[in-house]
Amino acid sequence: MTLSAIRSNDGQFLYCLGMIEDITERKRAQEEKERLQQQLQQSQKLEAIGTMAGGIAHDFNNILTGILGFTELVRSEIPEDTEVYENLTEVVKAGRRARDLVKQILSFSRRGETEKSLISLVTIVKEALKLIRSVTPSHITIRQNCTVSAERSILADPTQMHQMVMNLCLNAADAMPDGGVLEISLEEVQVETESRPEQTQLPSGCYLKLTVRDNGAGIPPEVRERIFEPYFTTKQVGKGTGMGLAVVHGVIKEHGGNIAVSSEPGRGTAFEICLPIVEATPDTEIESTPVVAAGSESILFVDEETMITNLQRSQLGKWGYRVTATENSATALGIFRANPQDFDLVITDQSMPGLTGIKLAQAIHEISPSTPIILCTGFDEGISRENARMIGIHAILSKPTTGAEFSHTIRSVLDEARKPSQPTS
Repeated sequence: MTLSAIRSNDGQFLYCLGMIEDITERKRAQEEKERLQQQLQQSQKLEAIGTMAGGIAHDFNNILTGILGFTELVRSEIPEDTEVYENLTEVVKAGRRARDLVKQILSFSRRGETEKSLISLVTIVKEALKLIRSVTPSHITIRQNCTVSAERSILADPTQMHQMVMNLCLNAADAMPDGGVLEISLEEVQVETESRPEQTQLPSGCYLKLTVRDNGAGIPPEVRERIFEPYFTTKQVGKGTGMGLAVVHGVIKEHGGNIAVSSEPGRGTAFEICLPIVEATPDTEIESTPVVAAGSESILFVDEETMITNLQRSQLGKWGYRVTATENSATALGIFRANPQDFDLVITDQSMPGLTGIKLAQAIHEISPSTPIILCTGFDEGISRENARMIGIHAILSKPTTGAEFSHTIRSVLDEARKPSQPTS
């Protein structure tokens, strides 16, 4: 509404002119524009995360290759029934979690599909609690109550489940700066939507219910309504991204579950997550040292990281292979060109200055088409396996790999190369 006073030539008030305009559509258009702008900003943030993740993935995976490789080397020299062996096993497991987390970040930034398998949520929770205890202040008491058999499984991405538990527990710890009790419980529940209308968002069936509870300050109602919004955070600048609970919410929904929060200011907060049970035996990791495949062939190994070349000199040598290792791809090509008959296999990194792994493989293939090549990469750069095969690359490994995976790939490639080629008809 716009009101204007109409006056005479000498300034006397005569009457008021009012104009009324319906601006509903204009307001809606403005709100829609603001919403689209916010979505664009969020999309740009996610794109930036993806660019950053891709940029650091190669270097980070090189570091993890050294951590996992040298730890496995040391662990293989120690009896399995010792505390040192168990401690090193925890290092290996943490390294694998870090490796899987890098894959998850890359998958998230590219909107990739998650890798789901049958897993034991009990095992995931217990593994996460070991890490939580190590990073939680001593004045916070951690209590756990898991009444579910490890045989009860869910179909889920194990890394996402691990990160979900870590996120909820660390948030609960943050809510108790002066100390308190963090309770984690896991139980099996039966959801009957007909008799419990509040659970209509979940189909009827058996679920695992994970509850993470703290007795901290609680969440005010106005904040509780927004905690699952992307980028919403009550933490200080630099203390949080605001993506934690939004990602948790998305992960749980993607896995066919539900998350609910209850909180009372001054009395704490509880998050309840329900995930559907799958009637099957969960996949389990073998905790003992996996059997490696050995050999006696000659291998040319090239990686720009000195740490990794030192690792493979020791590791491949321990498996019985004769190893020539170098950090320079041009040097590696010179060594191979001088005596190609001396090498049964070439293993090369992809991201190297000068000659990349692909270019090195092409050059080696031109010199000796029968020499098999394994390409290692810390970041999947969209290398076509079909095109790779045409230039002599028999296998592509993503860093970091376990010793067992690495050794079996080497053995498989060497054995395949020895087979006589089948005549074409």
